[in-house]
Amino acid sequence: MPNKPNSGSPPKDAPRSGASFRQRYDELENGRDELIARLGTLNEASRKHAGFKRAQKLLNETFRKSSLAQRFGILQAASWLIDILEQIPFLL
Repeated sequence: MPNKPNSGSPPKDAPRSGASFRQRYDELENGRDELIARLGTLNEASRKHAGFKRAQKLLNETFRKSSLAQRFGILQAASWLIDILEQIPFLL
């Protein structure tokens, strides 16, 4: 596929594959904490949006139920959703 990104190397913010389980786990937990903090800074209009609850569910329930290998993708999805929610005041 001509538009397919380079799938051979992980994204730069991905947990290091050579790191121990505990290091990867801690890196993912730190990323989750940062995203939860970003959610906390959203204004009232963004908090009323249905995406706000979905982002919370991703970062809490879905994140906890997933395996360590899946958690990075969940954090990426939550980050994307929070990016959209941060732009809501400008879109209205």
